[in-house]
Amino acid sequence: MIKTLNYLFVTCFGIGSFRYAPGTITSLVTTVFLFSLFHIIKLPSYIILFILLIVFIYSFYAVSYYIKENDNKDPKEVVVDEFIGQSIPIYLYEVSHSTIKDPQEAILFYLYIFILFRYFDIRKPFPVNFFDKKFKNSFGVIFDDVVAGLYVVLTLIIFMIIKSKFF
Repeated sequence: MIKTLNYLFVTCFGIGSFRYAPGTITSLVTTVFLFSLFHIIKLPSYIILFILLIVFIYSFYAVSYYIKENDNKDPKEVVVDEFIGQSIPIYLYEVSHSTIKDPQEAILFYLYIFILFRYFDIRKPFPVNFFDKKFKNSFGVIFDDVVAGLYVVLTLIIFMIIKSKFF
């Protein structure tokens, strides 16, 4: 029972078992999920943060348990790290101005965030690649995506600064 629940958690309810692009599909599902929570259900941001923190904290145990007897320490079916990494820039975008955001503007920013996250997660610039290669455990599996998510945040901040100064 625990093994099955853990499998469902680390694969984001089986998305990681998809044959093609499980990480990209998980990132897309995460984007739609968070858009729904923020803009359709209109859940308060502190509740969403609580959910994300629970997923983040539990993922260390769950991934560690899952890869314990696996030769591959970063199996492609483990996609909870994509959920976490994709959630960081989306959550920070949503709470950044404490204003109500137009859903059409949000869709555009969610699209930028999705594309940028996939880019950084796939290309793995330093230090994303450092965590991916150096740590062959749950920390490495999760933190390369956390850093990719932070790269997205940094990129959006730079674009916003440039836009405000020159356009």
